[in-house]
Amino acid sequence: MTERLELLAETPSEPSFPLPPALAERYPGTVGFPDEWLYANFVESLDGVVALPGVARANRLIADASDADHFVMALLRACASVVLIGSGTLRASPSSRWLPESVYPRAADALAELRTALGLEPQPALAVVTTGTGPLALPPGLARRPIVLTTTSGAARLTGLAADVVAVSGDGAVDARAAVAALRERGHARILCEGGPTFFGSLLRAGLVDELFLTVSPVLAGRAPGARTTLGLVEDDAFLPDTRIAAELAGVRRCAAHLFLRYRFEAAVR
Repeated sequence: MTERLELLAETPSEPSFPLPPALAERYPGTVGFPDEWLYANFVESLDGVVALPGVARANRLIADASDADHFVMALLRACASVVLIGSGTLRASPSSRWLPESVYPRAADALAELRTALGLEPQPALAVVTTGTGPLALPPGLARRPIVLTTTSGAARLTGLAADVVAVSGDGAVDARAAVAALRERGHARILCEGGPTFFGSLLRAGLVDELFLTVSPVLAGRAPGARTTLGLVEDDAFLPDTRIAAELAGVRRCAAHLFLRYRFEAAVR
């Protein structure tokens, strides 16, 4: 399994989940979430890039092939009722099944043990946000029927899709509040968001994000002039100078040259 993360600083989680020994020995400190919580997980390069559109295995490149990053991703998925992603993120990782054991199979038994202890289904559900204007290929072989959150016109275009298609807003962008409300109406109280940057920005603006787990990789991505070849943590929205959205640093871990940061947003600080 992965090298043990080193705990540098932490505000303990409340509640704190009792991790199986195989997970606890590699993730020192605490991890845990209230029943109704929305947390996000991203990895970014040293210069703040989270995605390379059109580049194969871009996430692995940005993460610098970090085994520890995969381990943390699996752990966070294991704590969630549903994994929420945007359609761009889905298209960027067409082979992913968005499950704890698929990203870190070596800890599959311990991850399953954690989900059982938390009273969760054996696998988290998958929810995809899309306007429905582009093609949508869902991962095959999912044990749970995926949820597609879209617009009224998008739902009309996505008929026949092997998913629960839910129209949560009218034409245009998918309303973040309505999308989260639709998941919670279906019993998904603890939500993990794994992108993309545009929808994550919508969640932040709506004040819906309680926590952010951010892996900072030691690699530099750079930006090509005149082309949108890289994406940052938030895209298609600007907060400053008019809107202040800030977070409290709640945890710092390290594994080799990677930093694993945990932030709680001000609205979520109890």
